[in-house]
Amino acid sequence: MSSIDIAVVGAGAAGVAAARRLVDRGLSVVLIDALPRIGGRAHTVRIDGMALDLGCGWLHSAERNPWVNVAEAMDHAIDRTPTAWHDQWRNLGFSAQEQHDAGQAFAAWNDAIRRTVPSDRASDALDPASPWARYIEALSSYINGAQLNDLSIADYLAYDDSATETNWRLRTGYGTLIEAAAGSIARSLQTRVTAIAHRGDGVRLTADKGEIDARAAIVTISTDVLASGMVRLPAAFDDACHAASCLPLGLADKLFFRTPEPNELPADGHLLGSPRRAATGSYYLRPFGKPMIEVFLGGAAARALEREGDGAAEAFAREELAALLGGDFARKLKFLCGSAWAGCDTIRGSYSHALPGHADARADLARPVDDRILLAGEACSAHDFSTAHGAYETGLAAADRLLSTVFHDA
Repeated sequence: MSSIDIAVVGAGAAGVAAARRLVDRGLSVVLIDALPRIGGRAHTVRIDGMALDLGCGWLHSAERNPWVNVAEAMDHAIDRTPTAWHDQWRNLGFSAQEQHDAGQAFAAWNDAIRRTVPSDRASDALDPASPWARYIEALSSYINGAQLNDLSIADYLAYDDSATETNWRLRTGYGTLIEAAAGSIARSLQTRVTAIAHRGDGVRLTADKGEIDARAAIVTISTDVLASGMVRLPAAFDDACHAASCLPLGLADKLFFRTPEPNELPADGHLLGSPRRAATGSYYLRPFGKPMIEVFLGGAAARALEREGDGAAEAFAREELAALLGGDFARKLKFLCGSAWAGCDTIRGSYSHALPGHADARADLARPVDDRILLAGEACSAHDFSTAHGAYETGLAAADRLLSTVFHDA
């Protein structure tokens, strides 16, 4: 790898998108990742014949999501079943009136952050006396991977939600699609890059497996890893690394259980563990009609369960499901697998959010400061951050910038 054109550090959605664009223009590219697989925060595993997405799983804003076109071109089946997030199957533990009242409280909070809050801290719009304050905190843990006290209002409002009601899924998994999209592009996996520096008219990457010389590099590592200094960059990137520290990763972990009776629950149903706790799970029942339950744990609750160690998240989910569906049912569930993204030291979380007062950090992170070393990734997206399609677009932008500057003759 001593004479390649572009080294792409990070083989997730942004890295794969950039590599595809550059390879299509006839350039030599290598995807480099510390993980033993392609996909980054998109990771599909197959258990009991079912594709389980441990990372991103939804094609958000599907009518303008570029991964939809990739999936269709590669004949990956798209499931267009409407989401059930707003439903509570049989109103278990959450009556119809309570669902209405909680929805009204969330709408009031959304109105407050747009009109009446003098600060940039999302928790300042929350009425602590409201019986639904914890419900709103739970929603933030799913949407942002973080609690409201750590969330910038301006950043939250910058997200383009104009099409978020259109959310589709991939029957073979999002991670499967992104891995397949990498095709035959050269890759060096289980390779930790520790430094990137200029060398002559190109760059040199120092890694645990040796040095890699290239004419340019695109770096798509997560904000937590970038801010940690795990990968040393030239001094020109000091401001970008500071911006990354203002855009920490929230946390969204998943668990999967196999249900004892295939038809005991509704296909594509949903249950919220408890609307009266901020620390609660979201339970998707039989996605794709498969005999499983997909559990979503976010924010502070997910972090606390990761810290407790193996089995803590599984036990928590079983307890909530027992309260809703009965102890006998919960005991019969077969645990399949789960994620712990904060514990993955080469990623350290799920998706970015801006800290209060730092909504401008995304622009600072994305701003090019070097012709031959460019940053990309979901955190660089001004309006589609926290998504695989936002990452995709920033990967393309970085590739196109190299094509217009360093490789303009390609």
